[in-house]
Amino acid sequence: MAAAGLLFSCSTTRVLKDDQYRLAKNKILITNDRSFSTNDIEPYIKQKPIGWNPFMYIYNWSRGTGSGWDRFVERIGVAPVVYDPDMVESSIENIAGHLQYRGYYNSKVSSIIDVRKKRVKVTYVITLGKRFPIKEISYSVPEGVLAEDFWKDTASISVRPGDWLSEYALEKETERATGYFRDNGFYGFSKNYFSFEADTLSCPDSAILEMRIREYTRNETEKDARPFRKFTIGDVRISYPEDLKIREKVLTGLNTVIPGSLYRESTVNTAYSRLSALNMFSSVNIELNQTDTSIVDCDINLTKSRLQGFKLNMEASTNSSGLLGLSPQFSYFHKNIFHGGEWLNLSFMGNFQFRPNDDTRSTEFGVSAGLSFPRFLFLPNSLFRGAVPRTEVNVSYNYQNRPEYTRNIISMALGCSGNIKGRLYYQFYPLQLNIVRLFDLDEGFYNSLRNDPFMRNSYQDHFDLGSGLTMQYTTNSDVIPRTTYFYTRMQLDIAGNILSAFNPLMKTDANGSEMIWKTPYSQYVKAEVSVGRTWVFGRNDGQAVATRLLAGAGYAYGNSNALPFEKHFYAGGANSLRGWQARAVGPGLSPMDNSFIIPNQTGDMKLEANVEYRFKMFWKLAGAVFIDAGNVWTLRDTGSPDNIPISKFTWKNFGESIAANWGAGIRLDLNFLLLRLDMGMRVHDPARAGNKWLGMSQWLRRGNYAVHFGVGYPF
Repeated sequence: MAAAGLLFSCSTTRVLKDDQYRLAKNKILITNDRSFSTNDIEPYIKQKPIGWNPFMYIYNWSRGTGSGWDRFVERIGVAPVVYDPDMVESSIENIAGHLQYRGYYNSKVSSIIDVRKKRVKVTYVITLGKRFPIKEISYSVPEGVLAEDFWKDTASISVRPGDWLSEYALEKETERATGYFRDNGFYGFSKNYFSFEADTLSCPDSAILEMRIREYTRNETEKDARPFRKFTIGDVRISYPEDLKIREKVLTGLNTVIPGSLYRESTVNTAYSRLSALNMFSSVNIELNQTDTSIVDCDINLTKSRLQGFKLNMEASTNSSGLLGLSPQFSYFHKNIFHGGEWLNLSFMGNFQFRPNDDTRSTEFGVSAGLSFPRFLFLPNSLFRGAVPRTEVNVSYNYQNRPEYTRNIISMALGCSGNIKGRLYYQFYPLQLNIVRLFDLDEGFYNSLRNDPFMRNSYQDHFDLGSGLTMQYTTNSDVIPRTTYFYTRMQLDIAGNILSAFNPLMKTDANGSEMIWKTPYSQYVKAEVSVGRTWVFGRNDGQAVATRLLAGAGYAYGNSNALPFEKHFYAGGANSLRGWQARAVGPGLSPMDNSFIIPNQTGDMKLEANVEYRFKMFWKLAGAVFIDAGNVWTLRDTGSPDNIPISKFTWKNFGESIAANWGAGIRLDLNFLLLRLDMGMRVHDPARAGNKWLGMSQWLRRGNYAVHFGVGYPF
């Protein structure tokens, strides 16, 4: 705490010279239109202040003597932004130019400089200029084949009478129209063939607009005019390295640029998307060359990427009770295993929990194999636009040995995966099969389940046949996004409905459940939805606020009265409530279940919310401060000795059953990989007897915190 006091008692301006000031804040004030969004103006302000960053205080520990200490704190700290009046004037010019581009003519932009001690607040005062609605639009188009296509497309023109006149709107329309012409045979057509003339004098307070298409560009004269013509595809050649062993019909089957067909830019883009989606090439270069007045040849040059390799992933965690957790994963991939663009993935994983110098331990091993083909089941590629969905076959085996039981899980799945425009990703498995066998149940553990039929049914052999769907939409698909982005993810599992049609043919066990291979089959539905948004501030200061909301629930019916255990929800861990280890939270107000030597708290539903502030520190290190809240609950009646529900979700005890923690972390950002270490401290623990809030003096006590190592952002 003394270090924290030293940090925040230090000034953020101490290192500034007498004639220097720290830029503390920018403000944008629109005087004549409160509805105008200032977000459109902020990118044009050249000098931006740094938000809250503890390392700016560290920078100010420098004594200005150039000593080794000064060099050290200046290297790890963040320097304050020194106010520059020239940058303010440049920003004013930028803003005025941008407003004119958006159709606000003769806007007035000024600044108010407020200096308090060594801090400066800059207010940009903006009076928006006059706007002109478009009264009439006329078109001038040369006769010929282009005119025919132009008049067919007039219904799609985005600039219409009544719209506000702006260079921005006209530029967007030329980009749209250029794409239309290039997709209808006009190879080489560009927006430079467009020009506009706006008359704002003939009609007061409005504009008469003329849109022109000329047979010469804006940089040419009439003597350079060339008649527009449509092009067809000539020769198509696909080249790739000689040492790449691939069946050529795979490449030709994915290529959509066909000799003799009309040139369309969309077919060129589709060919690029399909060949790139093979993930076998470091570059796909498509060159088009005009060979005569109306033919273009196509050369597709493919550069091979690394086709096989290994990946290693590791997560680790510990808490104040001394329980350690290690989760290594090793995988091998081959992107062309049968010389037809097939992907092979082999994965080996482990999960080990133990206490040093103690017999308490849990061991889990898993192996999985996946094979993916560049086609959608048995349907032709011609049915799909863009990248072709891939067919996937996955098989896995999982062995779990815990103090209470040993379990084997065999899984198989058949389905497809793909994406739409690189933003909407989907996986659909019409066939998913899980076979679960339990043995070596601890007698004490088994007896503890006798009074809880729901839990007992969760811990039994079962046969799970159903379907699954996963969909995710994101505005930024980078591994480590550097810009503001939004994502949403949905998962749905349904099992047992088809099998239920054959109930009359099946034998029944002692509990009345229908069986396959002497094993009850599971019947349930489970859904989970998560929504997240990360706001990234500035381009180089590394500040961001990341948020996530997650909700999920599962319901057993028909042949089952409880979800299979592996389908239960759990909370805690490196990507969840970081004040707890995985499976150590809930359900609801429940205390830790002593039937499990190692935590194994689960539920039928889950709610969780996370907020994380991220900031750059120095070199490749970044920091984070976060808050996590949520829990898992059951959807069945269970109660305390006083018959008060403690694990079931009810609105009456909802607030009391929310687990919450705060924490801090450090990240090593290697651009292609991000390693992180987080420490979460509990502030509200639903399992505590009496007062569930934990004060500052309790955060670092035994059982009240956890440390996690992970790869990548938690959300």
